[in-house]
Amino acid sequence: MIELQRVSKNYDHLEQPVTALREIDLSVGRGEFVAIMGPSGSGKSTLLNLLSALDKPTTGRIVLAGEDIGTMSDDAVTLFRREKIGLIFQFFNLLPTMTAVENVLLPVLLARRAVDADREKAVRLLEQVGLAHRLTHKPSAMSGGEMQRVAVARAFMTAPPILLADEPTGNLDSNSGSEVLRLLRRQAEEHGTTVVMVTHDANAARVGSRLIVIRDGRIQSDAAVPTTVSSASAGGHSTDQGVFAAPTA
Repeated sequence: MIELQRVSKNYDHLEQPVTALREIDLSVGRGEFVAIMGPSGSGKSTLLNLLSALDKPTTGRIVLAGEDIGTMSDDAVTLFRREKIGLIFQFFNLLPTMTAVENVLLPVLLARRAVDADREKAVRLLEQVGLAHRLTHKPSAMSGGEMQRVAVARAFMTAPPILLADEPTGNLDSNSGSEVLRLLRRQAEEHGTTVVMVTHDANAARVGSRLIVIRDGRIQSDAAVPTTVSSASAGGHSTDQGVFAAPTA
């Protein structure tokens, strides 16, 4: 589902050129839930930008859902991102003038194809994330956990094969964060969605099926998460705080 071959990313417009990623090779299969950790400046945010097709690598090849992103026009990439990639942000990125249903509908509104069936799906998604009582509420009337669940439902709206999450629990309390993580895990397990999540939280990382640690623009480690640990963490309880010596920053 995701394939990176010798991908590097340089930023040459700065006073001192910076190499954010160095010849990354990475393969992520359908239905995997991959957590990415690393200290600030390690390259994890750059990697997420490349996976979301918001940026292009300096060198190397990126294949997402069978499509070589480097061979596509800007318009084709925009359409691909809209249809094939779901994005969840740390700060929710909800439109304040729109209700919960309208925010979830946004991807199809942008595609200019919203119909009654789409609205029904948006309502159903909000019900599935426990927000049946918030359908007509705007973000100002919702808690942080509720806003993030709206953002999760919006990311599910187009049933994308790839779901990318950037610190999705960073602004949430532990209970709300655990609920969001359970939703992401369920999406991977029940629907075969490939989930890639960047996080600073070692407990959140344990919910995935695989943990990648990045340091200095390189993959330092790439290991499967033991099933007992990931299952327990999905419920908000870590069974072993020492399973991974993952850096925190």
